[in-house]
Amino acid sequence: MIRLERTSVMNIENAVRGARNPMNSWHRMDSHYDENGNYILGPNDLDLAVRLRKAGSDHRKFLRQIFVSVDITAPLYWWKEYDTYKVSTVANSTSTMHKIHSKPFSMDDFSTDHLTADSLAFMETVVERLEQVRLKYMETKSREDWYDLIQLLPSSYNQMRTCSFNYETLVNIYYARKNHKLAEWHEFCDWIETLPYGKELIICREETAET
Repeated sequence: MIRLERTSVMNIENAVRGARNPMNSWHRMDSHYDENGNYILGPNDLDLAVRLRKAGSDHRKFLRQIFVSVDITAPLYWWKEYDTYKVSTVANSTSTMHKIHSKPFSMDDFSTDHLTADSLAFMETVVERLEQVRLKYMETKSREDWYDLIQLLPSSYNQMRTCSFNYETLVNIYYARKNHKLAEWHEFCDWIETLPYGKELIICREETAET
């Protein structure tokens, strides 16, 4: 399970204007804001942006200036893989260490969408045990009970983080993860496609292969 919410994409106008700096071609800018405040690339600007995107990372520096913020809720096993991305990403997470005991455990706190029926029944037992330990810890505040919570917690536990990227980072993530066995990565890549000009500037569908 993965949930991506409250997506914001920022600074497209400034990034595209900067892409024209090397050739002083600002007079060719033809983009505008629509009635909803979205920045719409005109034919000239879109053509330049796509050509720079195809030309490689040295030429598409403007992608590093298009910023994305999103709230992601995903299981710990997915976050473990996501955490390999340390360059040009920032994340603020909800705290497992400090807040794990603050609400009752339920099956909704875990990603169970791919469990078989037998494993799902066992997971219900695990969640029941976690809730018993949580209630005990609320009474005792003992370090032993707290460790029981932390070390019993399955990697399917869902955590929410507010994450920020730039478009260049999303290019790297998309091509590294689009064929991954985890369904969460496929959903993440599908989300990338929905971003403004994501198909043209991140995925660059016209290419037969990413170089």
